[in-house]
Amino acid sequence: MAMTIHATLCLMIRDSRVLLLLKNPGRFGEGKWDGAGGKLLTGESPEVGVVREVEEETGLRLRSVALHGVLDFYFGEKAEPDWIVHVFRSSDFEGEPFDASEEGMLRWFGLDEIPYGRMWQDDAFWLPLLLEGRRFRGRFLFTEDGSRLLDHELRAQ
Repeated sequence: MAMTIHATLCLMIRDSRVLLLLKNPGRFGEGKWDGAGGKLLTGESPEVGVVREVEEETGLRLRSVALHGVLDFYFGEKAEPDWIVHVFRSSDFEGEPFDASEEGMLRWFGLDEIPYGRMWQDDAFWLPLLLEGRRFRGRFLFTEDGSRLLDHELRAQ
């Protein structure tokens, strides 16, 4: 049985714009826009992991982050989630983002032009809550191949 993957995701926001990453072919989520983030290393806290992942993928150094929520992702019906993702937001970072990294191409989007149609389907549910500064806890069930969202539960605080 596969083990649950623990990961982070961070939305960097500056001047009413959000930094998104278009995942390269062969990467998990390929062809989709998403925040920066990735798998936690063994024993690594989400707060430490998000700083490491954001710097690796964007070149930005986070000075502080706010945890907004935790999302459980299931790809097919099963007892345990495939992914548990800790979702952060930061407006306190330094440096300039790469144009691209091994993960993909980076681009700033105005908050009114977020490309929800080219993102994971769950983003349309929780990302507006994050942008409002709210906290949330969610569960999302996708088809086994991740192509379609079948069901979800999302609680906002």
